[in-house]
Amino acid sequence: MIYYKTDEEVSLIRESCILVSKTLAEVGSYVQPGISTQRLDEIAETFIRDHGATPAFKGYRNFPASLCISVNEEVVHGIPSNNKILKDGDVVSVDCGTVLNGFVGDSAYTFAVGEISDEVKNLLRITQECLVLGVEKAKYGNRIGDISFAVQDHAEKNGYGVVRELVGHGVGKKLHEDPEVPNFGRRGTGPKLLPGLVIAIEPMINMGKKNVSEASDGWTIYTQDFKPSAHFEHTVVVLKDRTEILTTFKFIEEKLKMVSVI
Repeated sequence: MIYYKTDEEVSLIRESCILVSKTLAEVGSYVQPGISTQRLDEIAETFIRDHGATPAFKGYRNFPASLCISVNEEVVHGIPSNNKILKDGDVVSVDCGTVLNGFVGDSAYTFAVGEISDEVKNLLRITQECLVLGVEKAKYGNRIGDISFAVQDHAEKNGYGVVRELVGHGVGKKLHEDPEVPNFGRRGTGPKLLPGLVIAIEPMINMGKKNVSEASDGWTIYTQDFKPSAHFEHTVVVLKDRTEILTTFKFIEEKLKMVSVI
């Protein structure tokens, strides 16, 4: 059942989404060769709690960490570890959720570690473009399938695989609410987008084929051909006259620019 949010509830979700965005920026400023994914998780949890919120992921279905950190061929749901050390040329997807004032914010960003190949840079660029195109279709009167088709069409036109097993979702008091928002589908199908709908749109795009598997830890999803994957996510709200992106990458861009100058 889809739960449409009031203006007051959207305001509270917006606050949580801004905190998520700032948390990703804080984590991103530490992404460099030699750091462990566990250390990044610790940085995130401290930042979230220092701002009066709690990590949405920690304890969710017994997930043990505050962030999902997925490196290279890992698509999503990677568990942070002291043994997983980032190295030059890696790409790392950081997925973050917070709960502030009883409402969830959710966003993800894939960072380059040091210098990455032009081929992988293109994967990241196309995946971000998929997100932009999906968000453009998330407007009053459209349907979920319009978002799904926009993401799939752009990814596959560029020769990439679109993950089927994992999808975007509604966001509110719970981390995952109805409706599901697949990254593949047909235009004009699925639930109609009405004012007050808050959803997370999150393309998960593989450099190679779409096929994925689950690791023995019961969480980490990785590409079967072991080629890199990218993941970007925004939480948005559909309104009568516009669609508002509640999360933002501007804090990440500002932080990364600052780090590159130092």
